[in-house]
Parts: sequence; C-alpha cells; structure tokens
Amino acid sequence: MELPDRIVEGKVVLVTGAGRGIGKEIARMMARQGAKVVLNDLGVEVGGTGANESVAEQAAAEIRAEGGEAVANADSVSDWDGAHRMVQTAIDAFGRIDCVVNNAAILRDTIFHKMEKADWDLSIGVILTGSFYVSRAAAAHFRKQESGAFVHISSTSGLIGGVGQANYGAAKIGLQGLSKAIALDMKRFNVRSNVVAPSAFTRMTESIPTETAEQKQRAANRRTIAPEKNAPIVVYLASDAASRVTGQVFYTRDNELFLFNQMRPIRHAHTAEGWTPQAIAQHVMPVFEPAFMPLDRTRDVFTSYLP
Repeated sequence: MELPDRIVEGKVVLVTGAGRGIGKEIARMMARQGAKVVLNDLGVEVGGTGANESVAEQAAAEIRAEGGEAVANADSVSDWDGAHRMVQTAIDAFGRIDCVVNNAAILRDTIFHKMEKADWDLSIGVILTGSFYVSRAAAAHFRKQESGAFVHISSTSGLIGGVGQANYGAAKIGLQGLSKAIALDMKRFNVRSNVVAPSAFTRMTESIPTETAEQKQRAANRRTIAPEKNAPIVVYLASDAASRVTGQVFYTRDNELFLFNQMRPIRHAHTAEGWTPQAIAQHVMPVFEPAFMPLDRTRDVFTSYLP
C-alpha cells in the first residue's frame, strides 16, 4: 500500500493535555503530517493545581509558526460542558472532527493507605471521567459522519503496576476498558478506539522521587527518551492507514513498539457437585497457583531498560 507523505492530511484532531510534554509533541506531529489541530490544555501544574490559559495558545502558536493549522482551547476535560465546548471548537474552526487523543492527566502519587479523597477524585476525574466526557462529546459527530478514531493515552502504571499510584494506575487501566467498550459499541459506525502507553522524560516523570540509587538510574534512563518518540504511533492510529486497527493496546519505549495482550482465562476448574471453600483450598488453588501473575511493576517486566 502506497502511503501519502502526510498521512493525516485534512484530518481534524483534538488533543487534550496538548500544551506541554507528550501531548504537545503529538499535536505537533499531527500538524506536520497534515492535520488541523485543536490543542486543549488548562495549563495546570502536574498535581492539577493552578491554571494558565496561555499554555495551550502558546503551543498552538508554535504550530502555526511552522505553517500548520491549530487553535487552542482551555476548557477542562473533567467538565461535561467543557468537553463539549472543546469538540465544538474543532467544528467551529475546521468544520468537522476526525480524531480525539485523550492525553490529559494529573499525577498525585501517594502510597495507598495515605491517599486522600481529593487525590483519588482528581486523578479519576481528569484521566478516566475526562476521557469519557470528551469521547462522548465527539461520538455524535463520528456517528453522523460514519468515521472517526479515538486514541487514549494510558500508562504501564495501570497496565502493569506501580507503587504509590492507586489513583493514577486505576484511571489508566480504566482507559483500556473504556477504549474496548467504545471499539465494540461504535464499530458499526466505522469508528476505531485504541490505547497507547507512552514512555518519556516529561514534567510528570520528572516529579517521580529520586531518593534511591535505583530511582536515580530510572530517572537517568528516562531522560534519554524524548516525548516526540511517542507521537508516530498516535498519528498512525489517527490515519486511514489504521482502518483495521481497533480495540488494541500499544506501548512505546524510545525506538521500540510493543503490542500488549488483554485479559483472557488461563486456568479452569470444574466439579459437578459445586465448590466448597475447603475444596477450593485443597484442589483448585494448588493447580491455579503456578499460573498466578507475579506482583510485578513496570521495571520488573521491562528489565532490559529501566523505563
């Protein structure tokens, strides 16, 4: 298949959390590959405090300075009306919307037994609920035009696991469930939905503690991965070249791309009489236990390069 030099030529793409870091680089590559881009960002700090509407506008201005087409939006993804306004921004500016990249996130790391209600509510509200709100706002347009693509930016903190990230991890793995449901529900309208878990050195990863030797090494390794390394797979998933790709989960690490598997049964036990707790302890768990998933973290799985 011969592909155009600009793979998303003419597409209209909304990228949330696009003022800085990975989101900004996704928006820049979208524009360089021919898309018209709406950059949404509240301009808040990593933990969700404060706001600076100029952050999104500055990033959009940089794209326009390079010859691309871009407008800014400073609504909150965690606000239902705000989510609809940012989608309407795309319609008003460019006449349509073809792709939503749900990238907005906040980081409020705290060990689970010390986590406050606000830590949980803010993380879930921005990452998971916000992705639903924005996706839902775009869904009516996608359904009417019988085309569209969602790309949800997840994390191995959710897909695999991370310490002190119950809120962030739950929200990020929740995106996998949301994406799969969207892919199933909207397949009839030729709408696709996929997940990408990126890795890079950004404001968020810069905030991770570096108290131990291992943490310092991880941070040093992260610094070698630029945010723009994550953009190509996201731009591809927005393009017509990815028309057969939906319901999938990808991970990027520098120049590597990974396809993740998804939950499936791996062991089975049956009895005609039904189970008692004692029988489960005696007969089922000894068979299941060799197949238990270890209590591992991202760096335990990707041991060749501490991400």
